[in-house]
Amino acid sequence: MDRSNPVTKILRGLALLAIGLFFLFPLFWVALMSFQTNEQILRIPPSIVFEPTLSNYWALISGRLVSTAGVLEIKFMGNLWNSVFLSTTSVALALILGVPAAYAFARFRFRLSEDIAFTLLSFRFAPPLLVLLPLSLYFQDIGLTDTYVGLIWVYQLIALPLILWIVRGYFEDISPDIEHAYRIDGHSWWKTFTKIALPLARPGIAAAALLSFIFCWNNFIFALILASAGKQPVTVGALAFVTASGIQYGQIAAAVILSILPTLLLALYAQRYLVEGLSLGAVKG
Repeated sequence: MDRSNPVTKILRGLALLAIGLFFLFPLFWVALMSFQTNEQILRIPPSIVFEPTLSNYWALISGRLVSTAGVLEIKFMGNLWNSVFLSTTSVALALILGVPAAYAFARFRFRLSEDIAFTLLSFRFAPPLLVLLPLSLYFQDIGLTDTYVGLIWVYQLIALPLILWIVRGYFEDISPDIEHAYRIDGHSWWKTFTKIALPLARPGIAAAALLSFIFCWNNFIFALILASAGKQPVTVGALAFVTASGIQYGQIAAAVILSILPTLLLALYAQRYLVEGLSLGAVKG
């Protein structure tokens, strides 16, 4: 089929549009729900014609949810800040630990290197429920239950393996001859790492950081068990909208829209790094 044919271009565009609408329709419907009251959402048949309201967003921002049971105090904005703080800090710490480790695994061969790397990766294989009980008991003994430090530590189980393996593959794609030439001029290993390897691996590091941030942001079970309401992220804070008087669908929809905005903006900003980093580094076997 001739790709330059106008008919082919139109058909390809229609196919892409249909696929895009299919995958984006749930998000579009949630966005509509965020501007409706519970009565409008639950009416049968549903309709996209309604009088929009900002009451759902105002309830989240003000922290006061009006329901049939009265006025409920909610801490959604605090939960949103917790998500930003926990995810950002966890990814930053994972980058500090994981990028040099990824470089070491990519450039140096030492005893049990592959076993150690695979062990770190295996942390991603284990279901969270498998480690929750020993973690909760351990955290109670050392006083890390319901603390930011404890949650950030646990989040390393999510972020560190991703960063280590994605960035390692990217470092392996960079020719070591460039670094050898720089070393011949008398520069140290550390300077070679910071001046040559890191700039060349920037797209892969950005891709790994973005994916790790998304996984940390979406985490639910660790924060549910290991933290109280004051430290919990937005994924757990959304449970506050399931009350004895019913489920506040409008507030849940507004919470979904607000909670995906940070990751969406970050993904749009780093999308070129994400595509380049995954295509060049993460697919290396």
